[in-house]
Amino acid sequence: MTYDVAIIGAGIAGASLGWALRQQSDLRVVLIEMEAAPGYHTTGRSAAFWVESYGGPGIVPLTRRSKAFFDAPPPGFCELALLSRRASLVIEAPDAVGALEREAADYDVGGVRYHWLDAAQMAANPAAPMVRPEWRRRGICEPDCFDIDVAALHQGYLRGAEVVTDAAVTAVSRSSAGWSIATKAGVIAAKMIVNAAGAWADDVAVLAGARRRGLTPLRRTMAVLETDPPPPADLPVVMDASGRFYFKPDGGRLWLSPHDEIPDTAHDVRPDEMDLAVVIDRFEQVSPVRVKRLVSSWAGLRTFAPDRLPVFGWDGAIEGMFWCAGQGGFGIQTAPAASALCAALLLGLVPQVDQAPYLATRFGA
Repeated sequence: MTYDVAIIGAGIAGASLGWALRQQSDLRVVLIEMEAAPGYHTTGRSAAFWVESYGGPGIVPLTRRSKAFFDAPPPGFCELALLSRRASLVIEAPDAVGALEREAADYDVGGVRYHWLDAAQMAANPAAPMVRPEWRRRGICEPDCFDIDVAALHQGYLRGAEVVTDAAVTAVSRSSAGWSIATKAGVIAAKMIVNAAGAWADDVAVLAGARRRGLTPLRRTMAVLETDPPPPADLPVVMDASGRFYFKPDGGRLWLSPHDEIPDTAHDVRPDEMDLAVVIDRFEQVSPVRVKRLVSSWAGLRTFAPDRLPVFGWDGAIEGMFWCAGQGGFGIQTAPAASALCAALLLGLVPQVDQAPYLATRFGA
């Protein structure tokens, strides 16, 4: 079969765009996935939470526009709630005076709701037992934040989709009839292709004859710890204003990340032992609780363009090639709005979000 649209990549970017196209058109859409199952890489390794301020002012419009979908997904999309409330708390190292003011300035630019906590309010916060007194002099609370059920969201987008798995793309060619995509599962023909290949997006672009957009995969590490005492269930996501760590509870254990962004290559990434040692040491400097053991760990790749904004829209030089890449660490919380924006651009409709900051052509055709 010749498809109207072949989407290369079935993670959250490709799956959500495929869903949006199926809702708004009768186009025949296929998702091409290199792994045995969709979501093996970044999507399946996300500790995603919906934080309006995350990603900075340029991402806030996509995050804010996505909220209505998370609150009330379409009938039949999923069986469980996609969001569960969890506030975020930004704290400041004793020697990092001014870090919270810089954080608040970004909130102000994006119009994000937050409030300051003084020492007394910090002492009454559920995070107090997890944070040493010298880190509790003040903080910034963003109350309207939520954990995201990533698996439910991804599976909702995949429901009804046609997916070809174990189909790593090896060659891409174009003729007057359209695109021919050679994969390890066979050749797939399509009138249009969407590059939603995540960390592999620039490599896929080269196969299609397009220019790279300077997309860089950055490694992010996560450690799961057993602590004494365990983290309280209502613990907010606790973030360092200087960007050196964040932690949150999950099932009686603590998820801890060094908030690292280590340039890497597109591959099945694994955590670095030194990164794990560093973040556990940082946590022990911040928290009085005892780390009993490292239960598990993993790493994922978060892929950014040079300006750290997504890369959406037609290539500009290669006819019939569309970009849906560069979603960094905010791809899940912005998926509803991003997929709607990309579907509108692909279908020739008027987007509900300003497209200009995100267009792939901003880097040249």
